Amino acid sequence: MPRDIPTGPNSLANQLLIAVPALEDPTFCRTVALICQHDQNGAMGIVVNRPSDMLLGELLQQIQVTTGDEILRMHHVLAGGPVHPERGFVLHDGKQDWDSSFTLGNGLALTTSRDVLESLASGTGPERALVALGCASWGPGQLEQEITENSWITVPADNELLFTTPLESRWQAAAGRLGVDLIQMAGYSGRA
Repeated sequence: MPRDIPTGPNSLANQLLIAVPALEDPTFCRTVALICQHDQNGAMGIVVNRPSDMLLGELLQQIQVTTGDEILRMHHVLAGGPVHPERGFVLHDGKQDWDSSFTLGNGLALTTSRDVLESLASGTGPERALVALGCASWGPGQLEQEITENSWITVPADNELLFTTPLESRWQAAAGRLGVDLIQMAGYSGRA
């Protein structure tokens, strides 16, 4: 049974974190991250607009999972962040149960177990999913400080943006949900 990730009253969980144009840190420049967990102990998220150099077919082959679905094999694995780049995360919709799933809200879940990848490969997995290697994390108060420093803007998570908007358009599209044109935004802030 998927477990809910605990959140506090000021939690940014299930929000999209959007890097402002002035954020020059190469790890986070022009990124959009879904905040999956945020509480007094810090925050964890998955970058949702950076493709890695790996295709899903290559990842499945590495873990000895086979699929005949050529379209699935050609999906890019995302570079989910600099922390634990060897660890896989599957962000998906649906209510199916997998071994290590956490409900994020808005019909989303995050799964870190192999069984969801096996289900995707066999065609019985979630209808929509993003596979990422690595995650982003912030220590206690760090994300709040970076937001105060105007390094990031936030917007509620949007499943259509996560699953249907092309990767290269997600940064602008996410900010567009607030009516912000990032290209026109002043470059006066940002350091992560």
